[in-house]
Amino acid sequence: MVFGGNVGQKKGFPVDYMGFAKELPGNIIQWKVEQVAEEAGSLKESLDMYFSRNQRRTQEARERAELLGRANGESSHVLRIFDDEAQAMQSARNSSRMLEESYATGVAILAQYAGQRDRLKRAQRKALDVLNTVGTSNFVLRLIERRHRVDRWIKYVGMILTIVILIAFWRWK
Repeated sequence: MVFGGNVGQKKGFPVDYMGFAKELPGNIIQWKVEQVAEEAGSLKESLDMYFSRNQRRTQEARERAELLGRANGESSHVLRIFDDEAQAMQSARNSSRMLEESYATGVAILAQYAGQRDRLKRAQRKALDVLNTVGTSNFVLRLIERRHRVDRWIKYVGMILTIVILIAFWRWK
């Protein structure tokens, strides 16, 4: 294992400590010092990042508090105006929704009335058909009764005529 240059330049590579110690027996202390320096540098970077994050959060908290302070102070009149307008908009939305619901209810009721009208028309047609059938049946029954009366007269006339012919035949002999 051959290393050229400074050990600190090889940060991202895994180090074989035993092989390194065998090749550089006199420089182990220098290597450890460099390693501790690297760790201190990375810790310093981490600490700087932590402090910058913390400072940014503190600044955001201060700005938030300042904005909230303004909301409670001189700009509360503006916020009330916005609240009133928001309430009016909400009221308008509610009214619009109620109108849409009323319209939908009206449409449903009209659809039901149309369905009932169709059913009533069908029932009326059936009733008229039944009445027409009954009317036709009455007409046919009257025709049958008249025919039956005529047939009865024909039968009685035929009987009387037959008796008259038999009597005439019996007397003529």
